[in-house]
Amino acid sequence: MNTADYDAFEDPYSYPGTSILKNLLDLRDPRALEDFEVEIFALRSEEPLPIGAFDPAHYRSIHHHLFQDVYEWAGQYRMVRTSKGGNEFCYPEYIPTQMDHLFRSIRGGAAFFGKGSHDFLKEAARFLGELNAIHPFREGNGRSQLAFMGLIGSAAGHPFKFERLDSGTFLQAMLDSYFRRYQALTTELEKLLR
Repeated sequence: MNTADYDAFEDPYSYPGTSILKNLLDLRDPRALEDFEVEIFALRSEEPLPIGAFDPAHYRSIHHHLFQDVYEWAGQYRMVRTSKGGNEFCYPEYIPTQMDHLFRSIRGGAAFFGKGSHDFLKEAARFLGELNAIHPFREGNGRSQLAFMGLIGSAAGHPFKFERLDSGTFLQAMLDSYFRRYQALTTELEKLLR
């Protein structure tokens, strides 16, 4: 979590005059919040993730599971506009519609099932790229995306090994995907298949 990377605005999710997100422990030191969030995320990700229908409600339940100990709004769509590096994410008033549209395209996960690894990875990169552009939560989007994709990969017979993830090259691939350039993300995901 590095909220300094996000473009500045008056954020009701943050403590007044800061970029520190309001949190359940009322931590006001950014490093302390980051350490707490990383620790809790690691613990929660060791637990079984919620099962569901690979739909928006399932996705929100995963975010809630991972961040419920840190943020009151875990699992809820964000209500503010936000951007990163000058790239605007989906406006909050359109998030529910865009999430419904995106998740309809994967048909409860069926879009991933019965595919060879090449086609599976192409669909996974497209899905992750579009999901990232929506950026439905105020924080924790990337980690929720990977957790969800891990469930899909396992269910589709293409399990990922996320411990192989190179955060630098993966982040750049995610940035490329914002512009619907999915090749680098497909390559990064291929490195993670077991």
